Amino acid sequence: MILIVDSGSTKSDWLAVDNNGNKLMDKIRTKGLNPAILSEKKLHKIIKKSTELKAHKNEVTHVFFYGAGCGTDNARELLSGVLSQIFTNAHIEVNEDTLAAVYATINHPKEAAVVCILGTGSNCSYYDGETLHQRVISLGYTLMDDASGNYYGKQLIKDYYFNHMPENVRIAFGAKYNMEADFIKYNLYKQPSPNAYLANFAEFMFLHKDSEYTINLIKDGIRVFAKNMIFQYREELKTVPVHFAGSIAFFAQKEIKEVADEMGFKVGNFERRPIDGLVPFHTKDL
Repeated sequence: MILIVDSGSTKSDWLAVDNNGNKLMDKIRTKGLNPAILSEKKLHKIIKKSTELKAHKNEVTHVFFYGAGCGTDNARELLSGVLSQIFTNAHIEVNEDTLAAVYATINHPKEAAVVCILGTGSNCSYYDGETLHQRVISLGYTLMDDASGNYYGKQLIKDYYFNHMPENVRIAFGAKYNMEADFIKYNLYKQPSPNAYLANFAEFMFLHKDSEYTINLIKDGIRVFAKNMIFQYREELKTVPVHFAGSIAFFAQKEIKEVADEMGFKVGNFERRPIDGLVPFHTKDL
């Protein structure tokens, strides 16, 4: 049994397939497994909570894990150690989520492209057809993650409290979410995965795209992301497209294309969930 995992900070999707790529069970979902923000104990607990993974752990021969927070050696080693302790018979590979996005969005294995992730968090890299190049190491949701779910959640909460929202939007936002200060601070400072908590608010933008306020909010975030991340590859952008993966990117396609026209880069493909594209990549040589 081969496990292919696509993990963000909010959730992790696990596919169990055989050597020919045939699915052996329904997709398994657990909470996100971000080793940059979760302890070893917490990572263990999340995986072991899945009855399906627990029941089949001894049958697993390979685990190919792609995840948010796996961009540094220490984070990869931490998660690899946890997975090795649970799936004791398996070969373990842990890579950053950007590589999964590359394999899922490029049109052929040797295509060069700039590939972006806009989900709970955000990231951007350049794939030259063989090697992934990362010019900015992510420092996480507190300092980076522009145009991500947690970025937009933060902006929405601030705009609500600073009275920067149009009144009708503010009323709708307050009706949908618990906006009591103590509740928000409890989730931000006393609960695990505050970035995932913030990202939950981003859905509001896509439910209220009839408002000029939300359209401008989406596009402003994309402009910041393009300036800080996409244009790290200014020379490459002259000849390659920019592909996008993740739910925020998928639902903001129109705004991304408009910002791309405005700022002068070429948009390529969009993939909401990269995991399905990883199956043929990992089974073709087994």
